[in-house]
Amino acid sequence: MSTRTTPLTDALHAYLLEHSLREHPLLKRLRKETASLPESNMQIAPEQGQFMQLLIRLAGARRCLEIGTFTGYSSLALALVLPADGEIVTCDLSETYTAVARRYWREAGVEARIQLKLGPAADTLRTLIEAGETGRFDFAFIDADKAGYATYYELCLRLLRTGGLIAVDNTLWDGRVADPTVVDEDTLAIREFNRMLRDDPRVDISLVPVGDGLTLARKRT
Repeated sequence: MSTRTTPLTDALHAYLLEHSLREHPLLKRLRKETASLPESNMQIAPEQGQFMQLLIRLAGARRCLEIGTFTGYSSLALALVLPADGEIVTCDLSETYTAVARRYWREAGVEARIQLKLGPAADTLRTLIEAGETGRFDFAFIDADKAGYATYYELCLRLLRTGGLIAVDNTLWDGRVADPTVVDEDTLAIREFNRMLRDDPRVDISLVPVGDGLTLARKRT
């Protein structure tokens, strides 16, 4: 027995994948294609994608926001478990990477459930608020530029219904958040975001050590 989370060695991680991962064949193929790209480190772990699928099902989510599309693994994972009338609004800046995403969405038959918005995510979220979408989303996933996390969080919180869930990626930042000698802009931004979220009375939170750290924040009111 242990009073702390078990560290994942390579062997234990391989065991975890072998005994729990139920990855859709298209997700697996997309993950392998993404691994050949220059910024493949932006890809979420497959076990994290499956965990978020479970969250979507538990929450009965129908409308989702995603900040940071990349090659579409997380949006595809979510779209595959949404109901037939489900919807994802996903935001990104790259036409190149999202072109990969579109191919896989189309092949999976979920392209109609996904609205890709190319441009600054904060602008897209503000446009949704101006269009009367406040409180009408069930789930949001934030995985984009770290300096923008606080802004994305505040805007997503406005767009979420009471009881809705925000999942924020990279909140353990490969351990750099706990190393005081690391003071680059991204690390400082994540540290400040983590402190802010810890003290935010508007949400219930849990920082889950899956992938690179995934913080869940449930909107109270």
